[in-house]
Amino acid sequence: MSKLTRILGATAAMALSGTVLATASPASAAERDGICQTGEFCYYFNSNQQGSLSDFTSSVADYSTTQPTCYDFKGPGAGKGDCIKNAAASVWNN
Repeated sequence: MSKLTRILGATAAMALSGTVLATASPASAAERDGICQTGEFCYYFNSNQQGSLSDFTSSVADYSTTQPTCYDFKGPGAGKGDCIKNAAASVWNN
C-alpha cells in the first residue's frame, strides 16, 4: 500500500467520523423550565391552561405547600412563584 493511499484512507476515515460526531441529537424536554413541552405533565395556575405553569417529566411524591421547599409555578403570568399544591386550576398531559 502506497503512502498516498494510506493518507487518503486516513483522511476519509477522519472526515466520516467527524460527520458522525457533528450530527445533532434530537431535543428533549427540559423539566421545570416553565414551558410545557412534549413528554411533560403541566399544572397551570388558571383554568383553560392559562397563567403561570409548572412542568414535570416524572411523578412527584409530595409537592409541599410552603416556600422554599414547595414546587412552584415557573412560567410567566399569574401565579408565578406560588406553590402549586392546592393552587393548580388546570392541567395538560403533553
